[in-house]
Amino acid sequence: MGMENRDIKSMELSELTEYVKELGEKPFRAKQLYQWMHQKLAASFDEMTNLPKEFRSKLSESTVYTSLETVQMFESGIDGTRKYLFGLGDGNIIESVLMRYRHGNSVCISSQVGCRMGCRFCASTLDGLTRNLTAGEMLDQIYRIQSSIGERVSNVVVMGSGEPMDNYDNLVRFIRLLSDENGLNISQRNITVSTCGIVPGIRRLSEEGLSVTLALSLHAPNDEVRKTLMPIANRYSLSEVLPACREYYEKTGRRLTFEYSLVRGVNDNLEEAKKLAGLVGNMHGHVNLIPVNPIKERDYRQSDREAIEAFKTYLEKKGINVTVRREMGRDIGGACGQLRKSYLSKKEGE
Repeated sequence: MGMENRDIKSMELSELTEYVKELGEKPFRAKQLYQWMHQKLAASFDEMTNLPKEFRSKLSESTVYTSLETVQMFESGIDGTRKYLFGLGDGNIIESVLMRYRHGNSVCISSQVGCRMGCRFCASTLDGLTRNLTAGEMLDQIYRIQSSIGERVSNVVVMGSGEPMDNYDNLVRFIRLLSDENGLNISQRNITVSTCGIVPGIRRLSEEGLSVTLALSLHAPNDEVRKTLMPIANRYSLSEVLPACREYYEKTGRRLTFEYSLVRGVNDNLEEAKKLAGLVGNMHGHVNLIPVNPIKERDYRQSDREAIEAFKTYLEKKGINVTVRREMGRDIGGACGQLRKSYLSKKEGE
């Protein structure tokens, strides 16, 4: 991006202050502008009533103001989960999910348009990676959702489409903006970043001085099975990924979550549970078992209830903290990438 169009929603307050001075305005205007963007969640400059008209028109000429357009929204009749399809400024489409829990509103956001990791059980990756999202585009998914429900969002998971570590700089900038006291001020402890296991990214993140929760998509207790599910396992074996996770825990004091999608007949027997316990048993982490969402492009089947229960019980006996992810929004195609996929294929068929 040249000087002509600056992405102001991705700027930290200090950067915004510099920019506002460059435009010949008083520095206190930066704070006002920042609050309109990140606290009052203004959808456009027109809403920023205490900024002088000339300043606003200067801004609209010299900047890009990220404000996502809601293309579609579905609400579950079962549990109030909402899926949003958002349109970006360049016409790309991303999706985000609002999950309502007793402990508050949780939003799952995308970090990329599409994904290039190729995990076999995920619909987000079927068309590859289109581009990275800016920090502002990541934030605005939360801002639009909070505005639309009129309630505070208290938890954020970066677990929608995209591999966050593949968009590292924007991810870190996003976390700093989201947890900034001048913005939504969401505690870093309530932010979870999910990765398929990009070792250099995990190591870098442990040095940032952040206290976000890291979730590793494990999905298999050994490299052989993991490679069949996740191509990234060809690049980083578990003997590299797990020590990086341990290092993350040691440097940040934040316990890890291990995501494990149960696929019938592939990774859901007690032999696998035993191996899994051996891998993560001494990492003080939390295992999140995910009954895999069947997607029509792949022929994976969900494990049956007994297999899931037995798997969970085995891990618990070994002293491991386990939860089974409850399926949210089953009636609205809750799994990642499914909505965008069906929307795009309908459009192509028009």
